This record gives sequence, structure tokens and C-alpha cells, in this order.
Amino acid sequence: MRPVVFAAAALAALIAAPASAQTEQTAHAPRSALSTTIPELQEDAALQSAIASATRPEGDRARDVFRHPYESLTFWGLTPGAAIVEIAPGQAGWWRHILEPYAAATGGRYVAVNNPAEGMGVEDGTADFILAARMIHNWARGGVVDSNFALFAKALKPGGVLAVEQHRSAEGLNAAQTASTGYVPESYVIQAAQRAGLVLDARSELNANPADDHDHPFGVWTLKPTRNSEGDGRTLTAAERAEYDAIGESDRMTLRFRKP
Repeated sequence: MRPVVFAAAALAALIAAPASAQTEQTAHAPRSALSTTIPELQEDAALQSAIASATRPEGDRARDVFRHPYESLTFWGLTPGAAIVEIAPGQAGWWRHILEPYAAATGGRYVAVNNPAEGMGVEDGTADFILAARMIHNWARGGVVDSNFALFAKALKPGGVLAVEQHRSAEGLNAAQTASTGYVPESYVIQAAQRAGLVLDARSELNANPADDHDHPFGVWTLKPTRNSEGDGRTLTAAERAEYDAIGESDRMTLRFRKP
């Protein structure tokens, strides 16, 4: 599958506009209105091997249909021999099970960082590739989005990439209100990266899911893979559970930022 990439210029008006204008102009803007280009995928046998490896947990491989690991990492620009930093890989380690063996096989380096404020695990200006996946809503709730992005920019070498995968809310909404559901607006993430001095290099709809309307009783965790089914006095019926399962995983932004 080829990733569809959206030029950075397509969001320039959105990013520059005040919040009120964003609400009026973009809350219902069709994604198809944005200009697109389709890049050629560069074959990476080592990456293909890491993804296909039998050492990856079966549950991880079952989610490839939703998370598109080869296409996403290729879009983000991962290269052999890279110094890779993954932010908060978690106990499940979904991306880690790909990135760590890939780095080992290509002469690169993989570093897991649970809390950026406690150290980025690499010398300043030496990281080729930093991945921040599905965590920005937590940072928004904790008030550490700007400080974390500043640390990412400091750790990256010139030309280095910050790769972002994040549950995406509709535009025009307040991240302070949506973050508790697991979703944040795409423009919120782009503006945070830009404040840190990073440049939006490209964006993709590769991990978009139009079936996800972002409105679920237990936030994004209602959907796969978490599948929360009860809380706050409510329990999903079997029919409701089946309906949410049919959605698949969340609608997500896929962004590539670069350090000038």
C-alpha cells in the first residue's frame, strides 16, 4: 500500500489562523480538499524482515492491518543505521518490537525513553529519528507538550526526523477538552512542533479511519485494541460492543517533522 502524503503547505492557513477562525473555517473541511502527492516507496529488506519476524508477538502482527508499520516507517523516512529514540514505548512495546531489531540488524541504535524530562538517552544533536506514538493527549493533560517537543528538537541532529502518530480529533476543538478522550486536533500538534523550531515536512492520511467519529463512551479506549466496555455506571451491550469493534482502531494523524 502506498501512503498518501499531504504537502506541508496545505495546512499553512489552518496553522496560521486564530483559534476562532479555525473553528469556523475547518471544523467541517473535507480532507479530500487538501493537495496530495504520492511518493515512491524505497524498499528496505531489513525493515520488511523485522516486521515479518516470527519473534513479534502474534497480537502485534494482527494489528498491522490497522497500523501499517512498513508504510508508516517508510513515510517517516526511517533509514538503516539510524539512531532511533522511541518515546514511551510502554509495556506492550508495539513499535519497539520492530524498531529495536531493525536497529540491531542495520548497525543503528535503539533507545527507549519513558520520560523525556529525565533524559533523552542520546547526546544533544545526535538522534536521527524520534518516534512519538499515541502519547500527545497524555502530555496535553499533564501540561508538558511544549517542554517535550523542545527536548525532541534538542536531541535531533540537523535534518533529523520527529515522527508522530496520534489519535486525531476534529479541527476547531480545544485540546484541553479533547485530550481526556485520547484525541487532539492535528493543528495543535503541528503548532507545538513549530514552537519547538521543527518544520512540518509532510503529513499522511495513511492511518486515517473515517469510520471513527471520535465520540465514544470511554474515549478512544472504547475501540480496539483496549476495548473498554464499562465505566461510570455504564456497560456496553453485546450489540454496542460489536459496533465499536467494527470501527477498528482510531482515526490517527501521521506527521513527519524535520529539524532544520
